Amino acid sequence: MSILGMTVSYLLFSLLHFVQFVLAVTVCGLYGVDLQRARSQGKYIDGKWVYAEVVGGLGALTAILYLIPFILRFAAVTIWSFVLFVLWIALFGLFGSMYIHEDPEGDDDIQRMKNAVWVDLANALLWLIGFIASAAYWWTHRDRRSRFTGRAKLGRNTSTRSTAWAA
Repeated sequence: MSILGMTVSYLLFSLLHFVQFVLAVTVCGLYGVDLQRARSQGKYIDGKWVYAEVVGGLGALTAILYLIPFILRFAAVTIWSFVLFVLWIALFGLFGSMYIHEDPEGDDDIQRMKNAVWVDLANALLWLIGFIASAAYWWTHRDRRSRFTGRAKLGRNTSTRSTAWAA
């Protein structure tokens, strides 16, 4: 099934990567506020916020690259998606331990950081979904070759055993 030459799986992957991009840019904005404030006041820039910006930037760049159709066919996509999932989970754990149990008491900055933690978790879950989906896509669409010579291409439901040598 295709719409204007694009398969449904590509459209679903594109939607997933677009949402990943939007949330990654959102994270960059949420954490960038504190980095900009610290820079303009000449204060120390904490490495935790820099880590959040790097993870957000990597996530946004990767999501944009994954919108290119042929890139999803490589096995490295699955591995990199898992790496990004781990980075997002680490970010969630880092800032979650700092802000989840914090009471904002009318402080907009703390409320913003509490919201950022949940956006981190949403990003992590989306990268996990992307990892599982790309692994399933790669497994079902990989190039299968015969076992011994590797010259013959095998179909989707073809066995690698030869049935010609039946006793």
